[in-house]
Amino acid sequence: METADKFKTSIPRDTLGRALRDLRISVTDQCNLRCGYCMPEKVFGPNHVFLQKEEILTFEEIILVAEAFACCGGKKIRLTGGEPLLRPNLPELVRSLRAIGGIKEIALTTNGLLLPKHAAELKAAGLDRVTLSLDSLDEKTFRRMSGRDVPVQKALEGIRCAEEAGLTIKVNAVIIRHQNEDQVLQLAEHFRGTAHVLRFIEFMDVGNCNQWTPEKVYTGREILRDLQAHHEFEPIEANHAGEVANRYRYCDGLGEFGIIASVSQPFCGNCNRARLSADGKLFTCLFATSGVSLRDLIRKGGDIIGFLHNHWGKRSDRYSELRGTRATKKVEMSYLGG
Repeated sequence: METADKFKTSIPRDTLGRALRDLRISVTDQCNLRCGYCMPEKVFGPNHVFLQKEEILTFEEIILVAEAFACCGGKKIRLTGGEPLLRPNLPELVRSLRAIGGIKEIALTTNGLLLPKHAAELKAAGLDRVTLSLDSLDEKTFRRMSGRDVPVQKALEGIRCAEEAGLTIKVNAVIIRHQNEDQVLQLAEHFRGTAHVLRFIEFMDVGNCNQWTPEKVYTGREILRDLQAHHEFEPIEANHAGEVANRYRYCDGLGEFGIIASVSQPFCGNCNRARLSADGKLFTCLFATSGVSLRDLIRKGGDIIGFLHNHWGKRSDRYSELRGTRATKKVEMSYLGG
């Protein structure tokens, strides 16, 4: 394909010079929880209409995009949702992604409830890492924040099974003022001394239905303050360019934790992530107001590499640095996959 050959050896860069390195692929818009900051029950209740099967990209179509992404210099793929483990035969997709040259890491974002059933098979298929959501160890708080009558032990069991399968584990905790800021120390204590990296995340204004206000943001500085009262730690360098978390290491050698502070400390300047929705729209920012459809191009046998170059090349997104100056109508996080 002429255009594909033209771009094959070059890495697309946006208008701010940021390279495309990370692709997050949503495989479903459905989830088995109703977390208030992502998919609140009042919006995503029994009458909500999710995508139909024919609207969603097939595994074969996803592989075509992933291959084009790799040709553009992409190195890392993360499978998301909704809850990606609701998509049947997911290890089959992981196995095909693993076979693509140039892809260095394949990760999965999940709430962990279905990992006891799937962790070993996903590892065998080639999955490197899982990022699990766990906002509280307190039973009442966990059930309230997850929007379902599910015991926290189910999420902890998912973590245990991922560990037994040999998967690298990161744990994400969204901290919201007056909801679970009292869990910062409890979560830190629980994961200290393990190989799992806990990352605290500021409550972000993704989408329109999570009732976000600046007053609800429990900042990274406040989280550090809470932890400093009990532990000594020091900052450490990022693992790679574009890493979103500020990393810290406990001085007693009992592991590390991270803080993702996109509200109080925006990191747009080195953002290298694109997102593909389950129905094939490409988004160049988590806070996007719209995406560009790739599905029709795929189904017509079009030039995906050229598409990625052209649309990434036009990118100028830096929402977190401009927060409050842009339109408030944004795509929901459950649709984008976080």
